[in-house]
Amino acid sequence: MNVEEITILRGLMEYEAARTAPPPDFPVLPDLPGGRYTDPRYFELEKQHIWRKSWLLAAHIDELPEPGCFILWERAGQPVVLVHSESGRINAFYNTCSHRGAPVVTEPSGKKLRLTCRYHGWTYNHEGDLLQVRDPEDFKDLDFSCRSLTSIRCEQFGNLIFVNFDSAAPSLLDWLGPIAEEWQEFQFDQCRLAARHTFNLDCNWKIAMEANTEVYHVRSIHPTTVAPILDDRRNVNSLYPNGHHRMVAPRPPGASSTLQQQRPNLPEIDSVGEIARTCTQSYGIFPNWVSPLSPEALPPLLFWPDGINRSVLETWTFAPPWGDLQKPDLWTENDGQQLVQVLREDTEFGAWIQKSVESYGFKGVPLSYQEARIFYWHQSADDLIGRENIPAELQVAKTISSEWVYPNDPRRAYL
Repeated sequence: MNVEEITILRGLMEYEAARTAPPPDFPVLPDLPGGRYTDPRYFELEKQHIWRKSWLLAAHIDELPEPGCFILWERAGQPVVLVHSESGRINAFYNTCSHRGAPVVTEPSGKKLRLTCRYHGWTYNHEGDLLQVRDPEDFKDLDFSCRSLTSIRCEQFGNLIFVNFDSAAPSLLDWLGPIAEEWQEFQFDQCRLAARHTFNLDCNWKIAMEANTEVYHVRSIHPTTVAPILDDRRNVNSLYPNGHHRMVAPRPPGASSTLQQQRPNLPEIDSVGEIARTCTQSYGIFPNWVSPLSPEALPPLLFWPDGINRSVLETWTFAPPWGDLQKPDLWTENDGQQLVQVLREDTEFGAWIQKSVESYGFKGVPLSYQEARIFYWHQSADDLIGRENIPAELQVAKTISSEWVYPNDPRRAYL
């Protein structure tokens, strides 16, 4: 961030601390329909549209370091193989042989000169081209050129590898929009993969994610973990195109980040600016990424559905090279044995929330101005799905207008 952006952000923090009501021009948010968390129809729409049309983080280059390295990725409900090709590009394919639909890879990861289907031996290169078939004399006029593996869009942001199942989707950089420029200071092209773990949760994936997209709950659920290091009354929420959002909340005087407390000698990303060094600077990348970014670590949390009332939490930690020091891991204890306390506080309560939203008494969700990022996510989800595809009783009205979306921000008029 440049000096002007920092000055405006600091001013907005003081505006938020002093206000006694939402900003005068901010719209009243209608209730979110409760069925968005429990209705199988909306769950199916998420599968058909949100997970199919969004850019999804799938891997880090450290997991595919050399040509021939591959990993299986099935988190979005589709069988995908990612492979590092001889050209240096990371390719993504459906893990589906063009002969009889068998998988071309069955190991979770490894290194192969070729991708060969175990069923009948059809063989492909790392670009997905069919190279040879067993008993070719038994096929008449088999056109190899139209029997390649089916590719999936795959693009990188620095060392991070994303996939998108929609051929008509915008590029990854266009999807990230202005956030891509904001992220330059964090050097994603230099970060290493320090930790990656998965945990099963007993709640709808949005319930788990939304606990990480507002600070309204901090003093209640996190009185000893987050509350002492985050000034929630000075939190500034910002909305970005394509459903993305950001929060920035200063740390109280004398407070340090969690990693600074735990590991004061960790190497830092030198280019990280003042705001990330003195505040919690956290981004929500539509649909399922939430991450604070700091000089010590870039640790995304990813939330995935595993049924309508279950989900999977993936915890990642990217960091500058740590040399001989113990690798950093912001989110787990004992290398993935369990979640750290702050995430246990959220996820354990999420299971209680799930029971409540399944009750006859749950009708909808009235959101406050502090929770505007949640409403904006749902509004953006309906934009992607298409409101004409959503039952009327499950729709969210397009309430937050573009005047509240970056680069616009009416609050600046009150500074």
